[in-house]
Amino acid sequence: ALETLKMFEKKDSRVKSAAATNLSFLYYLGNELEQATNYADLAVNSDRYNPAALTNKGNTVFANGDCEKAAEFYKEALRNDSLCTEALYNLGLAYKKLNRIDEALDCFLKLHAILPNSAQVLYQLASIYQIMEDPNQAIEWLLQLITVVPTDPHVLSKLGNLYDTEGDKSQAFHYYCESYRYFPSNTEVIEWLGAYYID
Repeated sequence: ALETLKMFEKKDSRVKSAAATNLSFLYYLGNELEQATNYADLAVNSDRYNPAALTNKGNTVFANGDCEKAAEFYKEALRNDSLCTEALYNLGLAYKKLNRIDEALDCFLKLHAILPNSAQVLYQLASIYQIMEDPNQAIEWLLQLITVVPTDPHVLSKLGNLYDTEGDKSQAFHYYCESYRYFPSNTEVIEWLGAYYID
């Protein structure tokens, strides 16, 4: 894939931008940040209105720890294409990392309107409500999430934990048992169940 894409580097700016965008993404996946950054820069310089190129550039900046600057690239990508779900999702993550929780929530709620059955978006919404110390809303989003991924042991144990925190031992027991059924090696779940049986 890398060899094929490199052949397009010498073409006109739009083709060059598309090739550089894909190369940047491949290097990013391979955790070669320096190469990913170089190709992200090339993609953006070749076509400043390419939302995928801007998102990749934001990703490389985010990976280097500059969430504020990454957010700017994601916002620019969204100005060029308001339905660029990758940019919107990553903008939400950047805001979450910057502890700008209301703005992160806004991003993920917009994404939920576009992608109502996205497990990642539902998880992020639950996580944000947990950060906001609103366990009831977090539980609501996790209950929606298990309709999409009913066998995810991590989500089931998270539900068990939230119900336990709220004092609902029977619901907590139910979700911890379900989590244990799908992944019997989670020691935290085993410890909770053991303590429950002792009680």
